[in-house]
Order: sequence, then C-alpha cells, then structure tokens
Amino acid sequence: MPLNSATRRLPVWAVYLLGVLPFVWLVVQLFTGQLGVDPVKAIEHALGLYGLYFLVGGLAITPARKFLGLNLIKYRRAIGVLSFFYVATHLAVWLVLDIQLRWGEIWDDILKRPYITIGMLSFLALLPLALTSNNASVRKLGSQAWRNLHKLTYVAVPLGAVHYIMIVKGWQIEPLLWLGAILVLLFLRRFR
Repeated sequence: MPLNSATRRLPVWAVYLLGVLPFVWLVVQLFTGQLGVDPVKAIEHALGLYGLYFLVGGLAITPARKFLGLNLIKYRRAIGVLSFFYVATHLAVWLVLDIQLRWGEIWDDILKRPYITIGMLSFLALLPLALTSNNASVRKLGSQAWRNLHKLTYVAVPLGAVHYIMIVKGWQIEPLLWLGAILVLLFLRRFR
C-alpha cells in the first residue's frame, strides 16, 4: 500500500509534535480571549474531547491494519501517550482551575455525580497504561502480561465516551456517535 510506505518515513516524534498542536492552539485561544465567558470550562471540555479523539484513534489502529491494510502500529504508543496527556490535563484543569483543589468538594463530586465517577474510573484505568508505556515496562512485565494489562483500554475508552454522554446538556447526538464508533472499533478488534 503506497500510504504505508509514506507513513513508514514519518518519524514517531512528528506524531508527538502534531499531537500537541491542539494544546498549543488552546493556549493561543486563551491568551487572545477567544474562549468565551468561561475559559476554564472551555479548556476543560476541549482537553477532554481531544483525549477522547486520541483514544479512539488508538483503538482504530488495529482495525485499520486488519481491514484496510494501513499499518500505523509504529505510532500506537505515541497516540496512547498523547491521549493520556489530554485526559490527564483535562482532569488537572478540573481539579486545579475549576474546583481549585477543594478536596472535600472533589470527593463529594466523585461520589455523588455519576458522570464524574465514570470519568475518574476511566482515568484510573488509563493510569497503569500510561505508566507502563515504555520499553522497560514491557521487559519487566513480559510481553504477554503487558498486553493483558493494556486491555484496560477496552474498559477506559467506553467509560470515557459514557462520561462524555453524561456531561453534555440535553439530548445530543455527537457523544452517542462517539460511543457507537468505539463499540464498532472494539467489535472489529475482536472480529476474525
């Protein structure tokens, strides 16, 4: 496939560089006053969406190889790390800028608001994946144990989509489409 030969020449660092551009754009929008009356909420939501986009992109790599012949496996770790970066900064903005580290309020929200509970569960499922996304962890855990651990993706990503569905106001189709895409990708990953 001609596209595969083109992607083989793209270095992994370029994926990281391209992956941080949405973050840089958010910073530019913040300092130029383009984020509306509540910039903290705008940043928080945008970071969460970027995290979801990268998570879905990571899920799509195996089906793209299986069904389209497009081999992007070389970039899967970079996409996973970028997705965790956006999810972690989404959480950090909520903790630091939105709730301002009022721990009592944070724990109350986690326990009483199902969309926050689900978002935290998704983050906690992603945390060991981020911590073990390096060659040393693969060697230490062993290839099979590392692969099994990284199946937490199949829990974290749908939970992230459910978090998105629950957080939007009113009936909106976009979050449901993302959940549908995730379920299709998970099915395709298992499809032989």
